[in-house]
Amino acid sequence: MATEIERKFLILNQDWQEYTKSELHIVQGYLATNEFSSTRIRIQNDKANINIKSATLGITRTEFEYSIPVDDARLMLDDLCIKPVIEKIRFTVEHMDHTWEIDIFSGDNEGLIVAEIELSSADEAFEKPSWIGEEVSNDARYYNACLVKHPYKTWN
Repeated sequence: MATEIERKFLILNQDWQEYTKSELHIVQGYLATNEFSSTRIRIQNDKANINIKSATLGITRTEFEYSIPVDDARLMLDDLCIKPVIEKIRFTVEHMDHTWEIDIFSGDNEGLIVAEIELSSADEAFEKPSWIGEEVSNDARYYNACLVKHPYKTWN
């Protein structure tokens, strides 16, 4: 079984930008979401995958991910996925032996910026960079599967 241990944070400022190592353009959509799991299609630059993730709230979730042909992914995003699809640019930043992923959302989630860090255990220690703000790991509104149903532009 695959396990993802990930913590999510809001961003305080743009200081992270000077440390950016890479950039990915991501479009993803959800074939299905329910109280148990979500099934996602994602295109990252020129690669595509299907992902099944448990709907568990918190930092530890079961996750399975498999490569699929990009043309198949495009068809699924266009014809089968719940709308709106998620559009974002993901930047990678290295800080104190950890990799941070900064997602800048566009489309219906324009204005939302979230930082994520994947850990090897739930209690793994890490140093927060100065640009990291409030933790939102336990706030389901920030989960991509929820942003499809309740886009950031609709929040008060």
